[in-house]
Amino acid sequence: MSLPRLPSFRLDGRRALVAGASSGIGAACAAALAEQGAHVVCAARGEERLAATVAEIVARRQSASALPLDIGDIQAMDAALAVEAPFDIVVNSAGLARHSAAVDTRPEDFDAVMAINLRAAYFLSTAAARAMIARGKGGSIIHISSQMGHVGGVDRAVYCASKHAIEGMVKSMALEWGRAGIRINTVCPTFIRTPLTEGTFANPERVRWIEEKIKLGRVGTVEDIMGAVVYLASDASALVTGSALMVDGGWTAD
Repeated sequence: MSLPRLPSFRLDGRRALVAGASSGIGAACAAALAEQGAHVVCAARGEERLAATVAEIVARRQSASALPLDIGDIQAMDAALAVEAPFDIVVNSAGLARHSAAVDTRPEDFDAVMAINLRAAYFLSTAAARAMIARGKGGSIIHISSQMGHVGGVDRAVYCASKHAIEGMVKSMALEWGRAGIRINTVCPTFIRTPLTEGTFANPERVRWIEEKIKLGRVGTVEDIMGAVVYLASDASALVTGSALMVDGGWTAD
């Protein structure tokens, strides 16, 4: 008998783009991919924080470069990817939240959230896939979605709408691009402690609600997301597409 070997989680020789890589989950994704051997192009609007992310990766004797970019500007994004692409791996961690009661939602807040969370994500996916198809090699596209793409949330109607839309988008794109060897999936975190979520954690009532929902009894850290992203980027997930990888502590198990 010849036992099978575990497919590799290593990413040596591969190029990865991480959008939203200047802080939080995006920076953690960039660090994880670089640690597994990929050259990571870190993209974000904040050039100073972006440079800090790249500098820290390079200081670890890993490979990264910076690409100042606002993915909400579709024309600029297309131009940048035309120069930088193709990529073997594309991770989209860019996102925006403007929470309020649904009856208080302003059209400008709705439009701002959808412009980043859905419109930019859609056209980043198509630009990446177009380059992968032209190269004829396939690749992996990963969106950082949310558990809120599968459930509802108080004061989060707009955010939930954007994330539910991402889940449907990914399923449809998986159907279109599978024969080209392109896999596209989502990672769906629960509440993760980052600088952007500190406002939520400062509200005792909201913290109680969160802790009641997370069956493992704790909120997430960026380290909880890193393994999920490496898995979906690597050969270990070669037969996974159109799927949502829940990293929610059991929130959606009800």
